[in-house]
Amino acid sequence: MAVFEVRAAHHNRREVYVGGSTVSAIVGNKFAPGALDRYLGRTGYESQQTPEPDDPSRPDNLWAPLDAREDRGAHGAFTSRAHSRSLQLWADLHRL
Repeated sequence: MAVFEVRAAHHNRREVYVGGSTVSAIVGNKFAPGALDRYLGRTGYESQQTPEPDDPSRPDNLWAPLDAREDRGAHGAFTSRAHSRSLQLWADLHRL
């Protein structure tokens, strides 16, 4: 069982924000929801795309992990830009 599943089952917290960009989006939505919706409507989809076409014959993990013995999670073209740690998440989980 994942750490967050155990934490969710044993702590009285309804929400946990993961990453600074999540907090920025939530706070921005509280103050200017229409503006954020318009901005994400214009840029959200395009910002998740790459100009390189995907290999149509590559295996996928839609219904089951690629490796039956170990599910290594989601990785792809954006893995090199992902962060392995979040100071914001740590602070959220270690509140006084």
